[in-house]
Amino acid sequence: MKVSLITLGCRSNAFDTQLMAFKFRQKGYQLVSEEEPADIYVINTCTVTAGADRSSRQEIYRAKRKNPKALVVATGCYAQVSPQALASLKEVDLVIGNTDKHRLVEIVEEYLERRDEKVHVRNIFRQQALENFDLITFFEKARPFLKVQEGCNKFCTFCVIPYARGKVRSVPPEKVMQEVSFLAEKGFQEVVLTGTQLTQYGWDIGTSLYELLKELLKVKGIELIRLSSIYPSELTQELLELITGEEKIAPHFHMSLQSGSDRILELMERDYRVLDYVKLVEYILARRPETAVGTDIIAGFPTETDEDFRKTYQLLEELPIAYMHVFPYSDRPFTKASKMENKVDGRVKEERVRLLKELDIRKRKEFFDKNKGKELRAVVLEEGRLLTENYIEVERRVEEKAGRVVRIEL
Repeated sequence: MKVSLITLGCRSNAFDTQLMAFKFRQKGYQLVSEEEPADIYVINTCTVTAGADRSSRQEIYRAKRKNPKALVVATGCYAQVSPQALASLKEVDLVIGNTDKHRLVEIVEEYLERRDEKVHVRNIFRQQALENFDLITFFEKARPFLKVQEGCNKFCTFCVIPYARGKVRSVPPEKVMQEVSFLAEKGFQEVVLTGTQLTQYGWDIGTSLYELLKELLKVKGIELIRLSSIYPSELTQELLELITGEEKIAPHFHMSLQSGSDRILELMERDYRVLDYVKLVEYILARRPETAVGTDIIAGFPTETDEDFRKTYQLLEELPIAYMHVFPYSDRPFTKASKMENKVDGRVKEERVRLLKELDIRKRKEFFDKNKGKELRAVVLEEGRLLTENYIEVERRVEEKAGRVVRIEL
């Protein structure tokens, strides 16, 4: 039978899709691209925004149109958070939450045989460990991404992710070391550590991201260790000193700000304030001036006034950040913010998003211009394309093969 796997959302979903693909292949299924007709479609959904829900549904409709007789399986975060909403769609045959994703192939086979239970979703907060460590590496072009943890123990008022991914569960450090050593032996020189909330790595198993990094820095052959998104107030002083003092750790840190208004940050239940964030950026850039600091911003959080937005815009204009990801606020299931009154008008949100995205274009250009003429390390993504240590994409042909780190002048 032919299987098509479609992934929406973050790299955690990409990891999960890779694991499902591996298990389907083990059972003798033929994996085909999204364009080809298939007997089974697995849509690995995202629910981080209302737009992500909509995109997930569109992929489900598209799959059923390609082959009306195919089995359509909805899995992932949308399936975990809103199983009945997906089960009610006539195009969906099976709903499998993140709690049961590791058993997806087995559930599919049982359903094909008996056509019985449609929804397989359990309480995500009862999961105490990651179910499967067999595959923790996902390749994006030539860069290996290592998923070292899952889940988040914080409940920001706008965020549905803890309800979709559960509490923190970490991959044992010895398994991470084993994987990184294996990648180094294979000739890869950059690895990216990622997870739902990377700075919470080890909270459940008595260790920390600091301790993990200290060990990973000893692996011979690895030239760059890049960190995915990090939470500002979870950066301990020892971790901060390590990541800004070690050459092997890439000078690229994505730290979500979300708002430049202390009033809004308090409503979001973010446990830092604007001045804390500013001091953090200043400290990092004083220690490593070439660093790219990226951020996330939510426009139109409930009760956000013109003055709150002005503070956010002005702060971002003045801060030496390299880029930003901008999202319009949308209500998410179970969250406190979804129950708040005084929601921002949709047209106002759109205008604020537009202004921030224009600012983002300017910030990216300023960061690139600041780095012109500098010698930087860069990983070869593919022939003719490189990514610098501080996250600038470059088109240039070099002698080294994909996965290797070279030095270039920007």
